[in-house]
Amino acid sequence: MKTPAATKPGLHPRNRHRSRYDFAALTESSPALAAFLRQGPHGDTTVDFADPLAVKALNQALLAHFYQVKQWDIPEGFLCPPVPGRADYIHHLADLLAEGNDGTVPAQASVLDIGVGANCIYPLIGQHEYGWRFTGSELDDAAFRSAQQIIDGNPGLSRMIRLRRQKNAACILDGIIHKNETYDATLCNPPFHDSVEAARSVSERKRRNLGQSEDGALNFGGREQELWCEGGEVAFVSQMIKESKAFGRQVLWFTSLVSKGENLPALYRVMQETGVVKVVKKEMAQGQKQSRFIAWSFMDDAQRARWAKNRGK
Repeated sequence: MKTPAATKPGLHPRNRHRSRYDFAALTESSPALAAFLRQGPHGDTTVDFADPLAVKALNQALLAHFYQVKQWDIPEGFLCPPVPGRADYIHHLADLLAEGNDGTVPAQASVLDIGVGANCIYPLIGQHEYGWRFTGSELDDAAFRSAQQIIDGNPGLSRMIRLRRQKNAACILDGIIHKNETYDATLCNPPFHDSVEAARSVSERKRRNLGQSEDGALNFGGREQELWCEGGEVAFVSQMIKESKAFGRQVLWFTSLVSKGENLPALYRVMQETGVVKVVKKEMAQGQKQSRFIAWSFMDDAQRARWAKNRGK
């Protein structure tokens, strides 16, 4: 089975997916992947990334091989996340927490994943890589059930990951962060698009790029609430920034992905208006794809230092 040894440029140094996929090893960890392997144009082994079942099988293999997640599945139509990019967010977040912890990634960190999704991907990676404990919030009933099935299907995960249902569709943090609870960080992959039409347009373009027919299923899928909301990611993240002020002494760092760099100035203005004390931007890249997340805190340097000193006590 021929596999090129080239590395993927731009990924975090600790990302386990910097090398090209070793399909022999992945198939050994997840035999079901074998049915989707094919020969690429250069004689290398690959999968058809235009086939949603192949992409899901690849994810199952990656999670089993690298993160010891042996039982993972998502209902049809839900977002099937690209694992390397999701892992990058976790590793860059770890660097952010290490910066305030004498350069060491904290082992006792508690993280809140806003919109954990049917795939539960961030908690699965973060608990394995760093031993962090996760709370995942979710509004959608089917997504909540799927994530819970993943947790229940893998021994030990229920001690590391808990889910919390968001009962109010108009809220993001309110109703999720309880009184006297603290988190070292929140993370979020917000809905990027501002309308269902915009989401469909991008989906159609991806289909064409992958050589799919107009009626083909997008390989990474995604339900409407995963892909778009009124006002797009600027509106969503702006609301999260405003809500976060009420929890400014309970959370060290609030963070969120921002898909478009041109959206940053509007978000920075909201942070300034909301009284944010510290803002950090972390740039990420996977090949030609550029991404980033922003982090904000309502604590000054001295308060963040005390937080790190008292962590785990």
